[in-house]
Amino acid sequence: MCGIAGIIDFSDCRPDEGLLRRMLGLIRHRGPDAFGIYLDNSAGLASTRLSILDLAGGDQPIHNEDQSLWIVYNGEVFNYVELRPELEARGHSFSTNTDTEVLLHLYEEKGAGMLNDLNGQFAVAIWDCRGETLFLARDRMGIRPLFYTQKGNRLIFASEIKALFADPTTQRTLDPVTLSDVFTCWTPTDNRTAFQDIQQLMPGHYAVFSKGQMKISRYWQLSFSQDGHNNDKPISEWTEELKELLHDACRIRLRADVPVGAYLSGGLDSTYISSLVKHSFNNRVSTFSVGFTDGRFDEAFFQKQAVQSIGTDHKMIRCTEKDIGEVFPDIIWFSEAPLLRTAPAPLFQLSGLVRENNFKVVLTGEGADEIFAGYDIFKEDRIRRFWAKQPDSKIRPRLLQRLYPDIFGQKDSRTRAFLEGFFRKGLSRVDSPHYSHMTRWDNTSLLKGFFSAELHHVTSNLEPLADRFDASLPPDFMSWEPLSRAQYIECTLFLSNYLLSSQGDRMAMAHAVEGRYPFLDYRVIEFACRMPPFCRLSGLRDKFILRKAATDLIPPDLAQRPKQPYRAPISRCFFSEAPLPYVDDLLAEESLRKKGYFQADKVTKLIDKIRSRDGRLLSERENMALVGILSTQLLDEMFIKNFPLHSVMEPENVKVYDFSSKT
Repeated sequence: MCGIAGIIDFSDCRPDEGLLRRMLGLIRHRGPDAFGIYLDNSAGLASTRLSILDLAGGDQPIHNEDQSLWIVYNGEVFNYVELRPELEARGHSFSTNTDTEVLLHLYEEKGAGMLNDLNGQFAVAIWDCRGETLFLARDRMGIRPLFYTQKGNRLIFASEIKALFADPTTQRTLDPVTLSDVFTCWTPTDNRTAFQDIQQLMPGHYAVFSKGQMKISRYWQLSFSQDGHNNDKPISEWTEELKELLHDACRIRLRADVPVGAYLSGGLDSTYISSLVKHSFNNRVSTFSVGFTDGRFDEAFFQKQAVQSIGTDHKMIRCTEKDIGEVFPDIIWFSEAPLLRTAPAPLFQLSGLVRENNFKVVLTGEGADEIFAGYDIFKEDRIRRFWAKQPDSKIRPRLLQRLYPDIFGQKDSRTRAFLEGFFRKGLSRVDSPHYSHMTRWDNTSLLKGFFSAELHHVTSNLEPLADRFDASLPPDFMSWEPLSRAQYIECTLFLSNYLLSSQGDRMAMAHAVEGRYPFLDYRVIEFACRMPPFCRLSGLRDKFILRKAATDLIPPDLAQRPKQPYRAPISRCFFSEAPLPYVDDLLAEESLRKKGYFQADKVTKLIDKIRSRDGRLLSERENMALVGILSTQLLDEMFIKNFPLHSVMEPENVKVYDFSSKT
């Protein structure tokens, strides 16, 4: 794992080594073990390394035999062991034992076609100094980030946006389109980021930049086109195939020259992965978890149950409301996006615990809920479609009680009526491509009522997010089963742009920890896509096939345990007995008016309500509004107003390969 950065300039202006050093300084947290730079008259590549394979000999940039190709690379190609012998047989010689060099020689053989051979999580940049061509690529699901900005013949790219801002000519302005989208569906959409003119290379895509021309192509897309084609296959065969795939996905993700630990939340997914590793590969497994002092969010009981069952060497950190409030500015600095939840903060602390215990790599259960239909939103979609067939039925909406018994079981008939009305909205629009998510999007979009008049004016004329997203869907999307459609939306928006970014890569790499995701092995994903939908969601039983696969490996109580969504405290983290100066400063009316994103008087009323109720009894929407407003204010404060443009600490001991002409 690493952080990468680069400058390609075809305007007869040699890339600036000092700028590359400052870019590395801003992402040194991603890889504090070694630093390297390549320079010629058109290109500058830079790498900050987290050494996991070939600790002594794998520093980047790495070149091929004749130094015509140079690579900087963030990630892991887990099947590099299988790929290398064929390359050696074809005459390629290796100077390291890294997957990085395997990838470089594979590019020599196949060009962009090599991407289909890779099983991994990566963002890669390869410079062809003879052809003066830059090749960029990102893994299928977008586990590793890659951002860029282009001005004519000049392209700057990096693992994190802050590195792009090391260049004083790069504009630093929040994107109103992204603000509107985040305050609708939680994440940026398309290739957008929180900042204008800063794009992300999309998951499953590669780009070629040559002579000022940028050409972007897709090489992989999530697809459920095989829906229902294998309905006659016995469930036992599906189960065994899944076991074999997950076994191999874990096996290759244990490849490292450093110890590999695991996150253990106490839920099905992480418990299954930890158990599989313990029983199949390693008799001594170190696991890590986060608990909460607020019992509403705490899963410590289940974590203890999992640890006792598996027998791991376990470390736990307990997160308080105060902890979350204090680290929240760091969360925004590393996530580089507006947030509607505080959930990344405990994961930031968890990765710190991992690093304190001298681990650089952890396996996680992320991705299982998306590909095996573990979320309530998939069940809501199924119930609403069933209800829509008889919209006047008094019985069918009661199925929602099975999802939310604590709410629908209340004696307060007004609460039940309100929630039934909430899920009734848009009930008959079953032909909408985004039917599964429209209720959530419509509800979240009400947060835009806090936008200032100026921001509202700019965003009110935008093409609706739903229309833009629908236009991007695969041509055969509406022929898929409704469950598969819902899963595609969740994977392409929420998983790739939020979970794997703000809660995944950014929070782990803030402490130089690499997360690895067995459930996001592309073979497991494609397996899940081709199985009959009932194997994923049987009636209202989520992750049906995964629970069957796990039954012989983990305790039944954990294998069949209902999903507990991962969440964290919100309002009381920022308004408690110990005041947080940054909160008071950024949410003061003067600051709100000066930055201009939100209505100061309306935000003040929300803050007064929070203070008067001591943070209790706030609605879900009010909590999201608070985090969204505060995170946006922080983004502006740190990246627009006070970005450390001239005070970046450059790394020492940078190895430089300089092939440029100084004249």
